[in-house]
Amino acid sequence: MIDTPGHAGIKGMLIANKRLDNQVKTYITYNKGRDWRLLQAPGSDLAGNDIHCILPFCSLHLQLQTSENPYLSGSISTKASAPGIIVATGNIGSELSYNNVGMFISSDAGNNWRQIFEEEHNIWFLDKGGALVAVKQPTIPTRHLQISFDEGRQWTRHSFSLVPLFVDGMLVEAGTENQIMTFFGHFSHRSEWQLIKIDYKSIFNRKCTEGDYQTWHLHNKGEPCVMGQKQIYMKRRPGNYCMLGKDYAKVLSAESCICRAHDFECDYGYERRADGNCLPAFWYNPSAMSRNCSQGQDYLNSTGYRKVVSNNCTNGVKEMYTPRKQLCPNRAPRGLSLATREGKLTTNLATNVTFLIHLDEGDSMRTNIQLDFGDGTAVSYSNLSWIEEGIRHMYRTAGIFRVSALAENTLGSDSAALYLHVTCPVEHVQLLAPFVAIKNKEVNLTAVVWPNHSRTLTYFWWLGNSTEPVISIDGSISYTFTREGMNTVTVQVSSANTILQDTKTIAVQEFFKSLLLSFSPNLDEYNPDIPEWRQDVGRVIKKALLQVSDQLLVAVFPGVPTAAELFLLPHKNQSEDRKKSEEELEQISEILASALNQNLVDFELKPGARVIVYVTQLTLAPLVDSIPRHSSSAMLMLLSIVFLGLAVFLIYKFKRKIPWINIYAEVNQEKEQEMIGSVSQSDSTPKITLSEFPTPKELMEKELDARVKRKIGI
Repeated sequence: MIDTPGHAGIKGMLIANKRLDNQVKTYITYNKGRDWRLLQAPGSDLAGNDIHCILPFCSLHLQLQTSENPYLSGSISTKASAPGIIVATGNIGSELSYNNVGMFISSDAGNNWRQIFEEEHNIWFLDKGGALVAVKQPTIPTRHLQISFDEGRQWTRHSFSLVPLFVDGMLVEAGTENQIMTFFGHFSHRSEWQLIKIDYKSIFNRKCTEGDYQTWHLHNKGEPCVMGQKQIYMKRRPGNYCMLGKDYAKVLSAESCICRAHDFECDYGYERRADGNCLPAFWYNPSAMSRNCSQGQDYLNSTGYRKVVSNNCTNGVKEMYTPRKQLCPNRAPRGLSLATREGKLTTNLATNVTFLIHLDEGDSMRTNIQLDFGDGTAVSYSNLSWIEEGIRHMYRTAGIFRVSALAENTLGSDSAALYLHVTCPVEHVQLLAPFVAIKNKEVNLTAVVWPNHSRTLTYFWWLGNSTEPVISIDGSISYTFTREGMNTVTVQVSSANTILQDTKTIAVQEFFKSLLLSFSPNLDEYNPDIPEWRQDVGRVIKKALLQVSDQLLVAVFPGVPTAAELFLLPHKNQSEDRKKSEEELEQISEILASALNQNLVDFELKPGARVIVYVTQLTLAPLVDSIPRHSSSAMLMLLSIVFLGLAVFLIYKFKRKIPWINIYAEVNQEKEQEMIGSVSQSDSTPKITLSEFPTPKELMEKELDARVKRKIGI
């Protein structure tokens, strides 16, 4: 249905264009859309020739577009002070067309039509509709206008300009004393605007008297009751050249009619079927009207009909179609639903969330409602109407909570539930992983999150060179590395709109040895227990031990007392001779443990603060098969990889008594080189000059022997 203007002075009357089977046709209604019918075409044309147009195959179709220019009449025009008169552009045929159009007029509110022009015109009402003024469309320049005093039956032609004018609009000035109309337009497309004022007062020879009026009965194809009333209008007799007075009255009388079927339309949720009866639509449940009704009360039960809005009929079939009062039935609760006001199943910690409860069926006044928030808190209400605005609740802990609602009365119960995710943004994530893992042996990887809120986090694990993550809701997973070398592990933690990540590197070998280290207590006094401090220590160790990167790993643990773990890895070029490499690692481990047990390893933290390094425990980490002790080092650790052959490292370290550093100063590399090659005169401890040696084991045994002798004063 498109374009639905009606008559400005007659309520309930509408004209509309409706598309049906790819054809647009014009329909009219006199009861506000309850019934529609096609427009009857005129019986003859302007020349008086008969028009053979038989309904429903042929009818009159109107263009119903109103003008965007308020000073043009548009394709259809009516006026409240001219009852029954409708002027429109249209055509006669089987459907609406924009070819072969003409101008048509109805004097009886659309029941009968006459053709008044074969071309499109703009038509205005003068003197409250007592006269009509017509000018051709502005696409054609003109010097003439036409006026009719008999509702378009006869037209008189008048000249209003010496030069043809493109009329762009006409304004009729208000007032009963000054009858002036103003045309405005242009002589050509390049000329300026032209205004032409016309005083049409002289065309009326007198004011209208009682004898100049006649009565007109509004009807619908002879039916006098329209919108439940018999309406009688008074309007000027066609052809009288008199001016309407300011006290002119449109409606002479209105008398109510007896109600009949056409005064009623289908109620909400009902559709009119082919037999004319209104029945429930497929989507509508008539019993829903009583859902919010309490036992002992009553409600209006629809008959499927309602009186057309603004219809004034009385009595008759009114009682038959009017909704009836019925007692509210008592029902068991049905259709209980639970939701949040925002429709979301997630909320932030310590934020109010509003729960909405809806009940399709049941006595809301006598139904008890219980709501359990899932966090140990529950509320109960004896009347559903008390919680129409919702129930607010704030969660103090994060997690996934089962929120359940229960509605029950003496006839039964119903329940509903939802799972609400209460989240808190993640502030820090730390990946705990071993520094060293055995190839093809399962290791544990753990992500420590703060604040820790279980069940609301999602973990994405990127392992080795994988392009797709492993996704889990648990902060720990097990994984087996199948490739030797350095492997990267990254974990991303997603919570609400926050994603954080941490990355660690794991050395994967077929076998290794490790020693657990501890330090003299004075080191703890200078340990701030922050990653930066451990990183600084690691960088200085790396500078002091530049040449053992592929065979030695040092992990400094977080926390106090300060501890570390020393990993001994096989040389890459010794992987083929595994037995020899295992024996060498075993020998080196024994020598290092012996030196550490005899307190031969210490360093200067800062002037006057010397720290001794001990061996806490030699792990039983077998070189191949069982789960090694080194997995216990899966805390936040600092990885330091250093370069140098183990033999040179031991001589270099024990010879200098390695003042492992003052962590607040850089190592003087020039002094290191001097100390490696010769004996320092300022150091009271005897120094050993480097010499060639056949094997790392022999060198370490000689150095250890020299250390022991110096210690006991030999």
